[in-house]
Amino acid sequence: MPKPRKRYALVGLGSRASMFWKAIAGDFRETAEIAGFCDTNRTRMEYTLKRLHEEHGFSGEVPIFPAEDFDKMIQKTCADAVIVTSIDRTHHRYIIRAMELGCDVITEKPMTVDASKCQAILDTVRKTGRSLRVTFNYRYSPVRSKVKELIRSGVIGEVRQVHFEWLLDTKHGADYFRRWHRDKRNSGGLMVHKATHHFDLVNWWLDTTPELVFGLGSLSFYGRENAEARGVKVPCFRTTGAEGAKDDPFALDLSAKKHLKGYYLDAEHEDGYLRDRNVFDDGISIEDTMNVLVRYANGAQMSYTLAAYCPWEGYRVMFNGTKGRIELQDVEGSYVSGAAATTGESLGKGNRIIVCPHFAEPYVVEPPPAVGGHGGGDSPLLASIFGQGPADDPLGHAAGHEDGAWSILTGIAANESFATGRPVRPDALVQFP
Repeated sequence: MPKPRKRYALVGLGSRASMFWKAIAGDFRETAEIAGFCDTNRTRMEYTLKRLHEEHGFSGEVPIFPAEDFDKMIQKTCADAVIVTSIDRTHHRYIIRAMELGCDVITEKPMTVDASKCQAILDTVRKTGRSLRVTFNYRYSPVRSKVKELIRSGVIGEVRQVHFEWLLDTKHGADYFRRWHRDKRNSGGLMVHKATHHFDLVNWWLDTTPELVFGLGSLSFYGRENAEARGVKVPCFRTTGAEGAKDDPFALDLSAKKHLKGYYLDAEHEDGYLRDRNVFDDGISIEDTMNVLVRYANGAQMSYTLAAYCPWEGYRVMFNGTKGRIELQDVEGSYVSGAAATTGESLGKGNRIIVCPHFAEPYVVEPPPAVGGHGGGDSPLLASIFGQGPADDPLGHAAGHEDGAWSILTGIAANESFATGRPVRPDALVQFP
């Protein structure tokens, strides 16, 4: 006899939510079903329903609830679990309330944005006994899993040093400076919103936790003052339909893209949220240039850099161990800077792993092919969440609430270090039950 399908309620229906509701309505409809949608914006919920029916052939009914009726949604729909993909600063609100109402929770990264909210989540997990899972899809990609296997095998001995460089290009990177992320109160800045992925990978790769963090961060490229210092002037508050944005390669026209129009332009009359702010205007409180040093509990050290205005997108990670070195490079976006967006392919896309043993020839390790989003990580993550993944998890891909906490604590400590100029101990920021 087949098991009954698990019922998932989704809160927050921006772009990240689509990965989950598409999966439930599609590949995982035998094991999962959508119990309800909840959002602050009714237009956005109705547009999601339209997509669900017209684009994905869904024929059932999905009730929608305004944010103030979140409790009512849980009670009326008999949801088993809640998927949280709302604005980052509200994650803790829905995670905590869902667990108090008897639901397990799956949350998009970052788990939350500051230490006090993190503490409240940890305390609620302990009090309720409910499960909280953080969706670190980067762990599941074939190339990153292969690195985990190599380190675990001992091929380079004990890892003593890591250098991790992440580049956001002038398409993806700029987007954080036109959306709600540009306000640090909403996102915790890129140290929390974006780098939580990277800090989690290092914790997972090395099987350790951060012990001491020192960082430097600045807004050095985006924003009015930086642009004007370079002689760049974009005289508009937003870029859709703005005369002053016509020649700006950083401008976003919401009316030109179907889903951006449906989710944001057509919905902004309800809440005033503008998805297309000028990245060279005032009001940006997050950094675009960041350097961080981390010491880990196992004695390893990391130097980490993140820049959000690069000509190509991807990352390089180098591991120095007691028996050798592993080098990983992953080019995710070949070349998108300015007018070269459609022509530059000089770097090529793809990844490579090189193992350099002491006193032996280096060699290339080929990871399994990657299929799908986030380097092939999305599909196995979704299969794991919705009950069709492998029963065993020898590499420990699935991330719980403590993994979610440790990943953001590096970024939260870095933000504090940016502000004070002093090193910060992440383990002093919260108390783990």
